[in-house]
Amino acid sequence: MNRRRFVSSSLASAAAISISRAAFSAVGKRQASAANSSEDASLPPALREKLMHDPLRPQFHLLPRANWMNDPCAPRFFRGEYHMFFQYNPGAAVWGDMHWGHAKSSDLIHWTHLPIALSPTRGSYDAFGCFTGSALPGMEIPTILYTGVTKVTPDQETIRGEGIREVQCMATSEDESLRLWKKLEKPLLDGPPAGLKVTGFRDPCPWRDGDTWYMAIGSGFSKQGGAVLLYRSSDGLDWSYLHPLAQGEWNGGTQTNPVDTGEMWECPDFFQLGTKYILLYSTERKVYWQVGEFDKRELKFHAETSGLLDHGSYYAMKTMVDGKGRRILWGWIQETRSAEQCLAAGWAGAMSLPRLLTLTDDNKLRMEIPPEFSSVCREISRPPSTLHADASAGLPLPNRSARIALALDTMAGPCSLAIRDAERTDNPPLLAIRYDPAAKPSISVAERNIPLFPDRKGISNLDIWIDGSVIEIFVDRRQVITLRCYEPGMNLHAAWLGSANALKALQVSAVSPISADRLTGFGGRL
Repeated sequence: MNRRRFVSSSLASAAAISISRAAFSAVGKRQASAANSSEDASLPPALREKLMHDPLRPQFHLLPRANWMNDPCAPRFFRGEYHMFFQYNPGAAVWGDMHWGHAKSSDLIHWTHLPIALSPTRGSYDAFGCFTGSALPGMEIPTILYTGVTKVTPDQETIRGEGIREVQCMATSEDESLRLWKKLEKPLLDGPPAGLKVTGFRDPCPWRDGDTWYMAIGSGFSKQGGAVLLYRSSDGLDWSYLHPLAQGEWNGGTQTNPVDTGEMWECPDFFQLGTKYILLYSTERKVYWQVGEFDKRELKFHAETSGLLDHGSYYAMKTMVDGKGRRILWGWIQETRSAEQCLAAGWAGAMSLPRLLTLTDDNKLRMEIPPEFSSVCREISRPPSTLHADASAGLPLPNRSARIALALDTMAGPCSLAIRDAERTDNPPLLAIRYDPAAKPSISVAERNIPLFPDRKGISNLDIWIDGSVIEIFVDRRQVITLRCYEPGMNLHAAWLGSANALKALQVSAVSPISADRLTGFGGRL
């Protein structure tokens, strides 16, 4: 589901330089966002029972207790704890009525749900939704920027043909648990730069360099391409537009939604990694990365290498620096089932597992699961022979919750890994990963070809995480594909078909749930 697909229907229906507290008070009256909602209330017993026993519901990914979630927002490490905010509809398992959900963790793995952090304020600049945003670094008190949405006349709209206007907003918190946020009376930016005709204006991403703050905002230009607009500030409050930080190309399409045509870039994220700068953005239902240089004289980004961040159901990412100084990536795992099916299930969307970002020697993006996730993995079997097809029905994967790490010899014969429901052996496999050495070095997964990057000995490594209906596959730490699989059944088995010599190493682990009831925490960890 596209994060903007339901906008119209939803609207129709519903340190050095620090900013003192006195300075914030002078800006205007601040409004406290609502701290209670259906996320905090007890779930109806029938819904709770259904969620607890839904085999498709992930057990070690973060997701709300019920209803809809999408984009990660403003993840941060604060006073020894990780805080994750996310787009959340407290009323239904479909997109709409955007709030900021909130969860915290001490280890990036186990999460406790907290009250909703931001709610739309009736009659205000965010009356029709508190949309995606980021933490504003370098301020005296925790501060977030986000996009607020109101309904307007066509001449004021920032999304063409939808009668809504996007503005950039600020909220602050003096609460040590970051539960209570206060909004500024007015938006920081009440619209795009004067005279600039854009295809959208949302998803602020700020950073600080010395005594100066910068902010990137997702945008674009009709029949030209998506863009990231760059702003500058000396205090984090008053912002001046400079120019596009980076810009893409229109794909020539004529769809109504400019995201689908490449005329709009959403959810930009810009940061330094090692000696290089990284730009991430979402468009055309995909997420892209670029590695390059940030020219601090002209204040423009120049890409040198680029690629696709994920080949599957993954969108609207956001990064953070963790307590160890590492750059961690999060993303929204989208549903590929219908809205009716999501409503029937009572939940939709999940947060990806955190991905540790580094650079390869040739300045490409490297992605892997942080090593501390091994603490929730219990090894089932190591010898490759246990996975061969002649070993009864294959290797059991209990509770649809497992990790499979394997080494593939790309110089051996054709082979494949198949994961099936042991009680429905006549059905196609839930997941099939195929390799044919006669073809270009790649694997075939869900009708997509994923490039391989074998080492000097011809070995490629796959790291596969299976969690209910979610599958995340990491290929040589260079490529990732996120899949959704809605076939029922808890009795899964994995089997290796074809060349036995191609499977050089294998480790299969059961992954422990992060809560006792599939509701991912709320009352604490197991």
